[in-house]
Amino acid sequence: MTAECFIDTNVLLYAGSAAVEDLTKRGIARSLLTQPGIGFSAQVLQEFYHAAVCKKRLCIAHTTALEILRALAPFPVLPVTRELVLTATAIRERHRISYWDAAIVAAAAELGCHTLYSEDLNAGQDYDGVTVVNPFA
Repeated sequence: MTAECFIDTNVLLYAGSAAVEDLTKRGIARSLLTQPGIGFSAQVLQEFYHAAVCKKRLCIAHTTALEILRALAPFPVLPVTRELVLTATAIRERHRISYWDAAIVAAAAELGCHTLYSEDLNAGQDYDGVTVVNPFA
């Protein structure tokens, strides 16, 4: 299972957001999700569902969140494994980032991605061969 580009949770959230203030970011996010070669992790899908149904500002209904998750079926999704957790802890220490961000980087690397689309990490920074791109900047 491989991918070229890894999609972080915030991209999925903007893609599904019905909030007026997210209109521009929604278009960018939806465009990213039409590209071939994208991949995700189980962590991203879990974070997406939780934030989508809990953050009222996004106006994403449970049924809409499920539709988005089902629409991602054709793409690779990396499971959370013990090895991934251990790799993430090493990345956390080496780069001094949060564990959760390190787990995203570790998953992207394991999928073979060289690009990580996210607004949560330092844009342009290379984390062990995975470069962060903020598509909303």
